[in-house]
Amino acid sequence: MEQLTKVAELEVSYIPISDWNNQPQITTSAEAFKVIRQHFAPNTVFLQEQFVVLYLNRNNRVMAAYRCSAGGITGTVADIRLILATALKVLATGMVIAHNHPSGNLKPSRADEELTRKIKESGKLMDITLVDHLILTGRDQEYFSFADDGLL
Repeated sequence: MEQLTKVAELEVSYIPISDWNNQPQITTSAEAFKVIRQHFAPNTVFLQEQFVVLYLNRNNRVMAAYRCSAGGITGTVADIRLILATALKVLATGMVIAHNHPSGNLKPSRADEELTRKIKESGKLMDITLVDHLILTGRDQEYFSFADDGLL
């Protein structure tokens, strides 16, 4: 008798919020900062790096937020495959990514710039726009915007 091979069954589902017009709309880095800052763990923002993604619809309204990783004092892993897989699952057409620097330094590192480039290029393949990449310090209203600084 032939033995059947077992494989994992996958089911993809997403239940969106019914009223998009009441969701925040991102048109500036300040608006993105205001929304995304809420998704960083406040008790550890000065202790460890975190990486958060906002997924946007065609009107740049926030569809979902995803805290994709929390790492150590000097870094965290932002898995591009997970970021984009989640974007596809929620049918996002745009993303704002952000991470914090516990050191308080707002200057992007070479690794920050390279990750931004990779996410932007990967998203392009699926028509998902990287709207901005923010670096936060944890202090109120202190952030760096790749878009504002012409690095996107």
